[in-house]
Amino acid sequence: MNDFVNELQLKIEKLENEINFKNGLISILSHDSKELFGTFLWLIEELERKTISEEDFFKLLPQVKSDARKNLQTIQDSVAWLKTQYGEFKIKPVKIMVMDLFHYLEEKYAAKLKEKNIKFYFKEDYNAFLTSDRLLLEYVLDKIFNNAIKYSFPGQDIYLQEITEGDQVVLSVIDFGTGINEKYLPAIYTYDNPVFLGTAGEKGVGLSLKIVKKFISLLHGNIQIISTENEGTTVSLFLHKFIE
Repeated sequence: MNDFVNELQLKIEKLENEINFKNGLISILSHDSKELFGTFLWLIEELERKTISEEDFFKLLPQVKSDARKNLQTIQDSVAWLKTQYGEFKIKPVKIMVMDLFHYLEEKYAAKLKEKNIKFYFKEDYNAFLTSDRLLLEYVLDKIFNNAIKYSFPGQDIYLQEITEGDQVVLSVIDFGTGINEKYLPAIYTYDNPVFLGTAGEKGVGLSLKIVKKFISLLHGNIQIISTENEGTTVSLFLHKFIE
């Protein structure tokens, strides 16, 4: 009887977490969309009424562009998550060389790395591999690596480190940037966690890590974040070398 009650309680907690996640996602999409389109419409209307000059209008466009980029990222993150919610979603395990993941990040973020003069290095076994869903894993690493660049200062280094421990592969993205105050770490995957600006003023919505955790659970893995303010952050993914 106790086993049944415990199992039921776990199912209820899981369902509550899913509902809270979906409600939070809807709230973010609704708020950010209203904010972006509201601001843009206001600017156009004020220009039409000639209550602001064309010069002031164009001065405000960089901010509108920044907000639009942030909202586009929110939509892309939401679409990625939604793809796992329709039908009977199943992961598609394939053999992935870890160095391929390194080169994927290196190429995708070449411009941002150059812009901040950040060097990106690989540590440990160049022949290491794991079996996982490439789409989900690349999404996860993409978001983690993007944050590493965002919170790194110009001229700093970032590492992708691989450690194989038996049938487990640990992939870590290590940066030496702004880090996170320890008081914020317990809420890092919730909607209560504040959103911080990057070292170049980059904006985010704080949604990516929440979806990252969802995807890691789909891959039957775990995620760990170790961070010290003003010293940097290490985000580690604990993944099975083989999954069925």
